[in-house]
Amino acid sequence: MKKIRVLDTTLRDGEQTPGISLTVSEKLRIATKIDEIGVNIIEAGSAITSSGEREAIKQITSAGLNAEIASFARAVKVDVDAALECDVDSVHLVVPTSDLHIEYKLKKTREEVLSQSIETAEYALDHDLIVELSAEDATRSDMDFLKKIFIEGINVGAQRICACDTVGMLTPERSYDFYKELSTLNTPLSVHCHNDFGLAVANTLGAMRAGATEFHCTVNGIGERAGNAALEEIIVSLDTLYGKNQNYSIEDNGSSIYQTDVNIQELYSTSKFVSRLTGVYLQPNKAIVGENAFAHESGIHADGVIKNAATYEPITPEFVGHKRKFIMGKHIGIKGLKNNLDEFGIKTTPEQLTEIFDKVKSLGDMGKCVTDVDLQAIADNVLELKREQKIKLEEVTIVSGNKVIPTASIKLKIDDKDVLEAGVGIGPVDAAIVAVKKGISEFADIELEEYHVDSITGGTDALIDVIVKLKMGDKLISARSTQTDIINASVEAYLSGVNRLLEEVN
Repeated sequence: MKKIRVLDTTLRDGEQTPGISLTVSEKLRIATKIDEIGVNIIEAGSAITSSGEREAIKQITSAGLNAEIASFARAVKVDVDAALECDVDSVHLVVPTSDLHIEYKLKKTREEVLSQSIETAEYALDHDLIVELSAEDATRSDMDFLKKIFIEGINVGAQRICACDTVGMLTPERSYDFYKELSTLNTPLSVHCHNDFGLAVANTLGAMRAGATEFHCTVNGIGERAGNAALEEIIVSLDTLYGKNQNYSIEDNGSSIYQTDVNIQELYSTSKFVSRLTGVYLQPNKAIVGENAFAHESGIHADGVIKNAATYEPITPEFVGHKRKFIMGKHIGIKGLKNNLDEFGIKTTPEQLTEIFDKVKSLGDMGKCVTDVDLQAIADNVLELKREQKIKLEEVTIVSGNKVIPTASIKLKIDDKDVLEAGVGIGPVDAAIVAVKKGISEFADIELEEYHVDSITGGTDALIDVIVKLKMGDKLISARSTQTDIINASVEAYLSGVNRLLEEVN
C-alpha cells in the first residue's frame, strides 16, 4: 500500500477563482473544515499578498490544526519573511522554469533563476521552514534544466519537490512519462495540475502511478480559469478505481493500493460548505458531489438501482455522505415512481399506479418536472382523496425598505377560523415566515430545515421556484411552490409542507 499526502490549496489557488474574495473568518472556517477531514497540508494563502492575507494565515497557524500549514512564496526573500511573520510550518516555494516564463515574465536568464531559487530555498531552510520547491510551468520546461533546479534544491536541503502543469498541457500518457522521469530523483514528489483541458484529475492520477507521493488539489476543483484538480474526485478514484485485484464486481473487497488520511464520508458536506462560503455553486452533474451525481430518472436505471444499487452506481451515495434521488419526469419508470410513492406512504392498486404513471409522463412530455407536491396532488386526484387544507393563506402584506425593518402581516384561515399575525425578520421572506409560524404556534412546532430558491426564467418577472424542507418531530418532508412573487411562493411552499405534516401526524 502506497501512502499519498494531500496538499489542499483551496485557500490560495482556489481563492484565485475570479469573483472569490474570502474574509479572514471564512478562510479560518474553511481551513478548519479541511483539517477535520484529514488533509495533510493546507496552503493557507500567500503571505506577501496583503495585511489581511497575513492576518488570515496567522489565525490559521494559531488555531491548533493537525495539518501542516504552508504559505505560497516566490523565490524572493521578502516572500519568505512574510511567511515567517505568519508562523507557518512550510513554504510552497514556486519558481518559473519554462523559457517562456523566464524570458517574457521574469526577463532573466536560466542561470539567474537557478541562483535566486537556491539562495531563497537556503534562506527559508536556515529559518527552520520546510521547503517544497515547486517548478511553475514545469510541463513546458526543458527537462534537463528542470531536473538541475530540483537537484540543486535537494542538495541544499529542500524536503519536497513539485512539478506544476500550470496551464493544463499534459495528457494522462505524457503525465505518467513526465513524473516517472522526475521520480528518479528519489525525493518526495508532488503533482500540481490545472484543468484547462478537463484533464487535471486524470493527469494527477497518472502522476501518482508514476511515483508522485503527494498531490495538490482544491475542494470542488475551483481555481483560476478552468480550475485545479478536484480533491473529491481524486480521493474517491484512488480508493475505488485502484484496488488490489480489482475486478469491479460487487463482491470485490480488495483494498486500494493507495492510502490517504482523508475521511471520504465527509467529502459531500465539505463540498457544500466550501461552495456556500465561496459563492461558487456546482453544476448539477459534477462528479461525486453534484446534486445529480446519484439522481436517477430513467426507468431502466431506477429499476436497476432499486433492485441493486451497483447496477447503475459505481459507489453508493452514502460512501461520500451524499443521498440518492429518483427524479420524476418523462423518463421515469413505474418502479421508480412506486418507490417515490412508497416514501410518501401512498398505497395504490396496480391500476391506480398506472394512472398516476401516465399523468406524470404526460407532464414530463410537456417539459415539466414533477415535484413532490405535484405528485401528491396527482395521487390525491387518482385516489379520489379530497384533502381539506387545515391552514389556508388568505392574505400577506409586506412593509420593507432601506430604513425600515422588514415587517409582514398575514391572515390565515385555520379550520374556518381567521387568524391574524405579524412578524419582523432580516428580510421580507423571513418576516413572512415568522408571522406564519406565530399564527400556527398553538398547534404545530415546525422547524424549517432547508430553504432554496431558483429563478426559472429570466427578467424581473421571472418565475421563482421555492423549495423548503420542514421537520416536525421525526417527520421530514419537502414542499415546493412556483410563482412570480418570491414572498407568496415562500409562504405557500411553507404552508403546503405544514399541511402535509399535520395530516401525517394526525
